[in-house]
Amino acid sequence: MKREEQSGDQAVLLADFTMRGVTKEIRLPVKVTGPVKDQTGEIRIGLRAKAKLNRKDYGIAFSQALETGVAVVGEEVEIEIDAEAIKQAT
Repeated sequence: MKREEQSGDQAVLLADFTMRGVTKEIRLPVKVTGPVKDQTGEIRIGLRAKAKLNRKDYGIAFSQALETGVAVVGEEVEIEIDAEAIKQAT
């Protein structure tokens, strides 16, 4: 992660993403849930981020069509990150 920005009430993480040797900055809108205390008494937060990118921007240009003419692989790729963090005891 390079930095975090606010877009209205939405947090957005900016990070470098590398695929097949090509690095580009991506924006990951983030939804944070919690904090909540779990059954063991630990404090947890959840984090979900999603982004879409075009695979051709990363040099992945494979293209093949089915008999119907529909592409086998789409150009748009969706990245989804689900994470959970536990607060360390002091």
